[in-house]
Amino acid sequence: MAEYTFKVANEPWEIEQIHRLNYETFAEEIPQHQRNPERILIDKFHNENSYIICRNGTQVVAMLAVRGKRPFSLDNKLPDLDRYLPPHKGLCEIRLLSVRKDCRRSRIVHGLLESTARFCIEHGFDLAVISGILQQQKLYEHMGFVPFGPVVGADGAKFQPMYLTTQAHAETSISGYDSEEQIPSVLANIVNLLPGPVEVTPRVKKALAECTISHRSDDFLRVHRQTRKRLCHLANAKHCEFFMGSGTLANDVIAGQLRREPGTGLILSNGEFGERLIRQARRAGAKYETLSLEWGKPFQPEAIEAKLANPDISWIWTVHCETSTGMLNDLAMLKSIARPRNLKLCLDCISSIGTVPVDLDGVYLASAVSGKCLRSYAGVSMVFYDHDLQPGDDCLPAYLDLYAYASNDGVPYTLCSNLVYALHASLEETDQPQRLAQTQKVTGWLRREFRAMGLDLLIDDIDASPHVITICLDRRYKTVPLCDALKIRGFMLSYKSEYLVSRNWMQICLMSNPTLDRVESLPALLKQELARQAASAT
Repeated sequence: MAEYTFKVANEPWEIEQIHRLNYETFAEEIPQHQRNPERILIDKFHNENSYIICRNGTQVVAMLAVRGKRPFSLDNKLPDLDRYLPPHKGLCEIRLLSVRKDCRRSRIVHGLLESTARFCIEHGFDLAVISGILQQQKLYEHMGFVPFGPVVGADGAKFQPMYLTTQAHAETSISGYDSEEQIPSVLANIVNLLPGPVEVTPRVKKALAECTISHRSDDFLRVHRQTRKRLCHLANAKHCEFFMGSGTLANDVIAGQLRREPGTGLILSNGEFGERLIRQARRAGAKYETLSLEWGKPFQPEAIEAKLANPDISWIWTVHCETSTGMLNDLAMLKSIARPRNLKLCLDCISSIGTVPVDLDGVYLASAVSGKCLRSYAGVSMVFYDHDLQPGDDCLPAYLDLYAYASNDGVPYTLCSNLVYALHASLEETDQPQRLAQTQKVTGWLRREFRAMGLDLLIDDIDASPHVITICLDRRYKTVPLCDALKIRGFMLSYKSEYLVSRNWMQICLMSNPTLDRVESLPALLKQELARQAASAT
């Protein structure tokens, strides 16, 4: 089966093929335009068009154009266009739908429309008009288009005005596929550079789709034990328990344990997730002091030791990889401070276990999740611990009682077998040394390229996590429209969290473990979009 790529055209050779396909369709096949010896037809609105294309390798096999500037081509054919249209917020015109004769199958047309729908949503269009070829009206209606007004055009080139809402497209996009064809996902061609959700492998997808089994069954308990054992081996931990929920739940479990500790704690924060630990400890009723730094600044041992002048401090809690900035806090340094003082070191390892070497030997409590760095689906969180647990008191919510899990073979309550099996599959198939080496290679190359472009990277290389790159843009640029544009061009970055938007930061996260060839066009595209923003601002 051919491998089709759906995208917004941005390469000169793609544009050249668009002009040739336009000629083949609208000069040779549909006689709207005069033929010419060059066999090239450049649309009169070319400079205002955005072209959504389907490629098979380096060949453009299908295209359409989107334009949001009035007057539309249809305005000239139907002067009272607006009176036929339903209420809408943003209107565009779709034109020049063309598919090579040897590639005319529904899979391609639907793929184009899915890509176009996403493009329209990103640009604020919720209604599109089109001049549908009269002979293909039933096909258009099958895809959700609604005919309106009289037929327009001349003999040999008759068209039915039609419109399509994004809602109607969503309702018809799946049902329009032939049963034997795979639905082409728009996201399949996007490089996932989010911290989560991450790309998962076919084996992990298959495990999630298996028949659900009882969490009391022998088969489930066997895989559950194996998975916990693998995680303990990966992180050099003694014990691990699973919870159904996000990493926030795992940290609430830790906060519940710390509330019961004698003395006072010290919470270290240099980013959003350190601040979240402080809020969770407060809600749990734990007694603690804080050391909060400017976001992106590394902890210095002298500052921590100064806080430890309080002899009542008995535990330290902090984030290992601070995802909000890309800072990888120094675990070896923290251990060197905690061990000689018999302090209980606790860690949020949600964005580190799986993407960097993590040694939890001597760590009292630590949290992680099945998504993000472990490259499975979100939904399972985990707490590692290195000590014998004591029964919880009556003030601790039952679901947060770590002892209840340890005393019931890890399954005091319901666990979803599908999520555990998917995590198990990911752990089984991951070549950890290869993954770590690939991440180092990709992040090193990207950081060099970004610095060569003059971009400001928040974290210095020596303190940076290899799988989170934070770019700080000056106020000439706006990260949200910039990253929206990059998404259309094939790269899904992290930029929508409030703490990123408010600081005008954007992030490239490598949790999905992309290879270098998948990201090597990103710096050039980012440079183009930055130049486009700068030009539009002048």
